[in-house]
Amino acid sequence: MVRIIWQNRILSLILFIVLIIFFSCQSDKKLLNNPSSQKPETEFVNNLMERMTLEEKIGQLNLYTAGGDVTGPTMNGNYIAKVKAGRVGAVFNALSVSFNKELQRMAVEETRLGIPLLFGYDVIHGYRTIFPIPLAESCSWNLELMEKTAALAAEEAASAGINWTFSPMLDISRDPRWGRVAEGSGEDPFLCSMIARTRVKGYQGEDPESPQTILACVKHFAAYGAPVAGRDYATVDMSERMFRDVYLPPYQAAIEAGASTVMTAFNEFDGVPATANSYLLDSILRKEWGFDGFVVTDFNSIKELNNHGFSENDEMAAILSLNAGVDMDMQSDIYAANLMNLVKSNRIEEKKIDEAVRRILIMKYRLGLFRDPYLYLDEEREKATIYSNKILNHALASALESIVLLRNENYGGGKILPLSKGIKNLAIIGPMGKNKLDMLGCWHAAGDERKVTNLFEGIQEQVSQLNILYSLGCDFEGEDISGFSHAVKTAQQADVVILAMGENDAQNGEAASRSQIGFPGVQSRLIAEIRKTGKPTVLLVMAGRPIILNDEEQQIPAIINTWHLGTQGGRAIAQVLFGDYNPSGKLTMTIPRNEGQIPVFYSQKNTGRPYNPKDRFTTKYLDIPNEPLFPFGFGLSYTQFDYSSLQLSDSIISPQEELVVKVMVRNSGKISGEEVVQLYVRDLVGSVTRPIKELKGFRKILLEPGEIRWVSFTLKSDDLRFYNREMKFVAEPGAFMVYAGTNSAECLSAKFNLIP
Repeated sequence: MVRIIWQNRILSLILFIVLIIFFSCQSDKKLLNNPSSQKPETEFVNNLMERMTLEEKIGQLNLYTAGGDVTGPTMNGNYIAKVKAGRVGAVFNALSVSFNKELQRMAVEETRLGIPLLFGYDVIHGYRTIFPIPLAESCSWNLELMEKTAALAAEEAASAGINWTFSPMLDISRDPRWGRVAEGSGEDPFLCSMIARTRVKGYQGEDPESPQTILACVKHFAAYGAPVAGRDYATVDMSERMFRDVYLPPYQAAIEAGASTVMTAFNEFDGVPATANSYLLDSILRKEWGFDGFVVTDFNSIKELNNHGFSENDEMAAILSLNAGVDMDMQSDIYAANLMNLVKSNRIEEKKIDEAVRRILIMKYRLGLFRDPYLYLDEEREKATIYSNKILNHALASALESIVLLRNENYGGGKILPLSKGIKNLAIIGPMGKNKLDMLGCWHAAGDERKVTNLFEGIQEQVSQLNILYSLGCDFEGEDISGFSHAVKTAQQADVVILAMGENDAQNGEAASRSQIGFPGVQSRLIAEIRKTGKPTVLLVMAGRPIILNDEEQQIPAIINTWHLGTQGGRAIAQVLFGDYNPSGKLTMTIPRNEGQIPVFYSQKNTGRPYNPKDRFTTKYLDIPNEPLFPFGFGLSYTQFDYSSLQLSDSIISPQEELVVKVMVRNSGKISGEEVVQLYVRDLVGSVTRPIKELKGFRKILLEPGEIRWVSFTLKSDDLRFYNREMKFVAEPGAFMVYAGTNSAECLSAKFNLIP
């Protein structure tokens, strides 16, 4: 009898313990998914972390790719099992609400603590609706337009279950051989910094818990846009001064705008790979700038520390990256495979893991995912948002403002552009003529080429009575010229010829550096053959980078740089060709005469022997001019803008005073048009040498025919600061030149002095 009583007591005790464990787990999940609104994020996350095992913590540090897209060299087929085991913090390339909802269900309902996943994707210039590539859109110089583009891209992506984009890319680049210039905003740190703030604000909005906004990710930190020889992933080597003056400002601007995450670069900086560089990730990013978000690597880059020769094995790579400040490992599996043993063997402190986990969980909290893990997962919202008219209309507006008119000479008694809608026969020749896929450009996310309006269709819509002839002529690659004869015959039958030339979507972007950046394949040869027909010809440059146009600029009377404009590209180009929209874009990257001028940028220094055509022993080339083919800030219009009367409010200012710069701009043409008025400054003498011009302001204005407007800028001493000889960020007293004009090469000038 006593034995039975004791057995019953033991069974009761076991049952009691099981019930405690069960209800404790359910309580944990309830707490996670329904946190008290009174609890601040830190208290909530600390409470959660007290319940987490070391294995669960390490799980939050891993980001794996799903199969929705291919954005890197490897795929982890076991990622679903890892999600169910609570060993994944985020998933990328997982597309659509239905797919992501199931992954989130696994994370929330099948793991002990039910911590929700983040869903990331390369929403670089749109999700389904594809906007112009970022380099193209930067040529609009319209910050409001760019912010709206980012906001609408976020809205569309968020509707499909994405809550994190690996954008904006803020890498300054002065080398168009580098394929990823397509993803950036050009060569100038001032303009790129303005765009950085704008895009972060667009993606993240005012309310982080809104299901229409997503987390931004600043990339690639840092100086990824300056690889040796323009070759992607190559070494970066520069002075600290160059780094801080030119390459660092856009990243800092994005952090100041509230960017939530940062991605490490593939390159090294000062001999240390960025993924293990504590100077970048801790000293600058966190201590100097106060960044409180989390840091994620680029694809597999912890593993690649071994290739750099910076770590001898995966364990060392994990130690170096975590200690440097990397919170989340994208795809390499190094953290998942090594951190547990490294903690147990006392080679990594668990508190370093805690710091990384805390930063990641706080971002999930700020997104509202602990309140509602399915916040972004609404099928009805997805259906209503994807390719909505609101988004498509803005894609057209963005494409229109991104187009840059490079050349428009007289032909047959007048300018060749805009084309008359009265012409009867128009020939479209070239590989971009009926092309849909390559209109989208590189990194076109989940864009559907079937939704694209190509050039042929755009013109057909614009001028319905027009007889449009078409010939492919040649492809983007290879030496096949068998299509030339048909192309020439097509041109001969036309009143006007449109040459649709450029790059396909794989000839720029990541891993797409080119040593020669003219038109690939035999396109230049085809252009020369068409010119022999003597027909009025317009060349469309449809590419993801500046293209060498030295020969074409001498042969073709009208050249338009359309870039890759996305889903609505064909409609935008057609409106510009026929004058329904007056082009207003201005280059944000200099276009060189040939590759020998690279790196090429407007803000060069004067040197001790500045160019003098009468003196052999000055800085110059023997075979070409120093000047590029088209300078930074260049772009024509169908009207004419005249600049006059540059005025300064004073010739001397103190550090506490402001200088007002005014210039008169007149539309002397016959149609209305937009002009980007640009302001540049030069510090004539400094404790270290300064560039011959630096952009310090711009205004985009609309002027009616004959309208005159005074355009004003305000300069403060803060606008004149730079890193002096002691690497202090100061404005030095002395003489300055100020320039205002239509581009960096054509400006009015005046002089002023900053006194102590």
